[in-house]
Amino acid sequence: METASARDFDLIVLGGGPGGATLAAFTAMQGHRVLLLEREKFPRHQIGESLLPATVHGICRLLGINDELERQNFPVKRGGTFRWGKKTAPWTFTFSNSPNSPTGTAYQVERMKFDTILLNNARSRGVDVREQHMATRLLCDKNRVVGVAYTNSGGGELTATARYVVDAGGNRSCFHKYCGERVFSRFFQNVALYCYYENGKRLPPPDSGNVLSVAFKDGWFWYIPLSATLTSVGVVVSREAAETIQSGPEQAMLGFIDQAPLIKEYLLGATRVKSGPYGEYRVRKDYSYCNTRFWKSGFALIGDAACFIDPVFSSGVHLSTYSALLAARSVNTCLQGEVISEEACFEEFERRYRREFGNFYQFLVGFYDMQVDEESYFWRARKIVATDERENVAFVRLVAGLSALDEPIFGEGQEFFESRIGFGEWFERAVQSVTEPKTRSGSLDRNSSSAGFDGARFMEGFASEIRQIQLQALFGKDRGPERPLFTSNLVPSPDGLHWTVASKKKAAPLS
Repeated sequence: METASARDFDLIVLGGGPGGATLAAFTAMQGHRVLLLEREKFPRHQIGESLLPATVHGICRLLGINDELERQNFPVKRGGTFRWGKKTAPWTFTFSNSPNSPTGTAYQVERMKFDTILLNNARSRGVDVREQHMATRLLCDKNRVVGVAYTNSGGGELTATARYVVDAGGNRSCFHKYCGERVFSRFFQNVALYCYYENGKRLPPPDSGNVLSVAFKDGWFWYIPLSATLTSVGVVVSREAAETIQSGPEQAMLGFIDQAPLIKEYLLGATRVKSGPYGEYRVRKDYSYCNTRFWKSGFALIGDAACFIDPVFSSGVHLSTYSALLAARSVNTCLQGEVISEEACFEEFERRYRREFGNFYQFLVGFYDMQVDEESYFWRARKIVATDERENVAFVRLVAGLSALDEPIFGEGQEFFESRIGFGEWFERAVQSVTEPKTRSGSLDRNSSSAGFDGARFMEGFASEIRQIQLQALFGKDRGPERPLFTSNLVPSPDGLHWTVASKKKAAPLS
């Protein structure tokens, strides 16, 4: 077998979306040889158009593309606006209590433009980007992945070897099977139907760039302003509604709009886009899932290749780019030498990524448990006290087993849900505090708790890692020391792109 120094590349990345382009750039920025294989030709259509501040002010700043994003004039998103829960009027949360916060906004983006910026940035960092090249199989030496076989744009078959291969190919990728099993959530088994409209109504300033999320009897709508005139409109319904969609997407969409008066109001006078990349109805099965493992020797999964969660909190690009940063730290550390073992580096990657995913999963469980329409099949099936997810022990262990709460595992699936009975009521109280007439603060009521659920502790754990990414991007090596999350005692290096062992003078791990 060839030696490591004779390999073609240090890293091969499969997929050029946000996760793949971010990982490739962060690794190439350390002087490593990186090949990126992307099956499509950019720009190409993609859903997941709403970003979070951690991506814009954390990851994108570390990548050096913030100025380019500003030049695109994407709509500025200050938070989210919801018609959800018992309140009949829409309510809004903001990312920051301060209107002048440097990290209190995000963007709504056309993914064709946003993803192309990220991919071109990877090229500019020295990544060998090959579009219309598709990986067909992994090359293995005993139990270690050592490269890939792939086809080029002309159909020719080639191979390339590398120290590490990372799959960032999204939910369609089949390489997750090399790491373990993809386990699906029973709680979130939804179908999304979406299209695009011109000249739809906007929320009043300063919230005109927010996502508008509207719950109705059979599910919920997203309404995302992508420009002054273009709007992404999607409806999320139960899998049982798939037959309605299959009988005709336009008829199904119009029927759902009729059930949601606020969405119907915002689309009065609007026209559906019927040509170009936005000119068709699209359907996606938004079935939440998580792989039993995120890495094996020489190989790792990031983004939707590893796990996917319901889109109501716009977490897709955040989880993808966040996992890319974690994977880059692990790859860069291993490539620089055996100061920290490969197992320790990639276990840190997996535990942190699974923890963040688990946090969003918990958040969504509570959000869906709010009192929307108890007579509706869609909402009744997603009530904590009624869900059959209680029996889905494997998925609960996967997504929640390494979260900020209840380390190291929640135990049985039934215990997980029973401990969160009242979670929806906690959200209702939080919403009530957000919409008090004396304040526009978006902070959830951190002192509010329900039986078995500590809201303040949860919110602290939920936001801690996001804050650290933003501090890294804003202050770099001048930021304060981080506390390790686990007993492994690993923390990001001063440049944020490696792992290092925490100083004994630093605080004990949070776990």
